[in-house]
Amino acid sequence: MLCKAKILKSIDVIKVASIVLNNFKNDSRVLKENISLSNAGYSSTVVALHEEPLEEFQETHNVRIHRVKLHTRSWSRLPLIQVLKYLEFCFTVAKKYSQSDIIHCNDLKTLPVGAFIRSFFNRKIKIVYDAHEYETETIGLKGVQKILLKQLEKRLIHWADQVITVSNSIANEYVRLYGIQKPALVLNTPPLKLATKQDRYRESLGIKKGQLVFLYQGGLTPGRGIEILLDAFESMEDDTASIVFMGYGSLESRIKSSKVYKSRVFFHAAVSPDVILEYTASADFGISTIEDTCLSYRYCLPNKMFEYLMADIPIIVSNLPEMKRIVESNKVGIVASENTVEGLRLAIKQAISLDRKQIKNNILNVKKTYNWEEQEKVLLQVYSDLYAN
Repeated sequence: MLCKAKILKSIDVIKVASIVLNNFKNDSRVLKENISLSNAGYSSTVVALHEEPLEEFQETHNVRIHRVKLHTRSWSRLPLIQVLKYLEFCFTVAKKYSQSDIIHCNDLKTLPVGAFIRSFFNRKIKIVYDAHEYETETIGLKGVQKILLKQLEKRLIHWADQVITVSNSIANEYVRLYGIQKPALVLNTPPLKLATKQDRYRESLGIKKGQLVFLYQGGLTPGRGIEILLDAFESMEDDTASIVFMGYGSLESRIKSSKVYKSRVFFHAAVSPDVILEYTASADFGISTIEDTCLSYRYCLPNKMFEYLMADIPIIVSNLPEMKRIVESNKVGIVASENTVEGLRLAIKQAISLDRKQIKNNILNVKKTYNWEEQEKVLLQVYSDLYAN
């Protein structure tokens, strides 16, 4: 932990406003960051959007949460009305938090809030831009909206005193595009924990004792290879392997309508963060598939990869550069040759034949690097550097 005295100047406590444009209900990365800042002596407040029945003001782990109530919230979702909602949010946040010392912008759409506050309310305020993905290359972003967001980021990223992102490839792209100093890498990893082997899925879902359990954990939405995984398990010749999809999303009904549902394909609802490791550790393998449909996906490092490793289970990942690098350089699983039914079926067969004892030793070593305690050090150094000059 960095010495608090090093970062404090003439003020007693450095006040941080961490801005998100969601209801801050399931944003684990932002929560971890602000707990770390709070533990390091910062006065941290997460500023989010209010939504019923959530509380407007709340506190957890010494982190204050303020969900901003907008008068325009109930208005229509027409584009012009959405702009009015955004402007109300900007003015409300500026009025309440312009005397903060640091504005932490958690995506591109909150970066203008920081720039607005510095321009009109507080010239001394520091801005941290925390890009949780390749902001201008996300799936579905195209046309005029994409052009405008690219121009917005190009202009406003230079307002940031520090930039953080989530993979080396994205950091290099920001250097190439904007000529900035390479952003700091703060990966979305879980806290370091010891995993105890569990058997939650066999107990609750009726999976056969000798059947291997492959786990897909996370959002059940298009673009994550779920349909391909279903086809792969449906076309298998026997029940040697099963897959559990744990999470929520639009593809839940497709999973439950599988022709091998409850024999090779199973569904489990999402569980709370305090028990998720027990469920993850109940699988034999973890699967993290992402379809190469946009640069944000191509360069991603999904947090579920690190959750699997924290639970001591080998992983199967898509053949994408950042995911491939983690798996192959550390020998902790299998990289599917391609995101097809045949590619994933082959990867599953290869995973089954792995030396599980050797893989577990490799995972134990990897966990020493890819945990939140290590990522926290990078975050706190970023904050320390804000006051280095």
